[in-house]
Amino acid sequence: METAPRTPASRPSLVSVGTIVWLSSELMFFAALFAMYFTVRSVSKGAGLPWPGAHLNIALGSINTTVLLLSSVTCQMGVFAVERGQISRTRTIWHPMSWGLREWYVLTFLMGLYFDLGQSYEYYDLVTKEHLTVSSSAYGSVFYLPTGFHGLHVAGGLVAFLFLLGRTYAARTFTHEQQVSAIVVSYYWHFVDVVWIGLFTVIYLIH
Repeated sequence: METAPRTPASRPSLVSVGTIVWLSSELMFFAALFAMYFTVRSVSKGAGLPWPGAHLNIALGSINTTVLLLSSVTCQMGVFAVERGQISRTRTIWHPMSWGLREWYVLTFLMGLYFDLGQSYEYYDLVTKEHLTVSSSAYGSVFYLPTGFHGLHVAGGLVAFLFLLGRTYAARTFTHEQQVSAIVVSYYWHFVDVVWIGLFTVIYLIH
């Protein structure tokens, strides 16, 4: 079994601080998208235009949301594993409580991939059945821009998972720096999950 050094990974580091500062700027970016959505919504309703401008698939969106939220749980389980120095599982794959960082992060990757594929399917459905595109209406713009940018952020997280997992296989030992990187990736993943809760609530539930 591969083990990581017992050096505490919870102490502040330049990488962690830099990531938090960067995520703060990303939060401001999404705040601007929320402001855009509410502004267009207010103007459109004031002009008597139908809102929402398409029939959204609430069931599909709810399933995608549930999968993404559960992926935060699996991601955090991976963090717990790396904090105790466990990189790979100690028993068979059918014993999740024996999983290490790799198994939990692979599962998180698959769940994130499912979310992006589900969102792509919803886009396809909206374009082909509802004829909703970015340029078709104001609603199309404020629907696709926030959800699309969020989908790109999820894709960025998937790349980060692949890169991190690749490093665990390429390196002979799992270093403290890689341990911190694993935790930092979890910060990012939790961030995209929290942002999606806001987007789903505003766009799908409140309208």
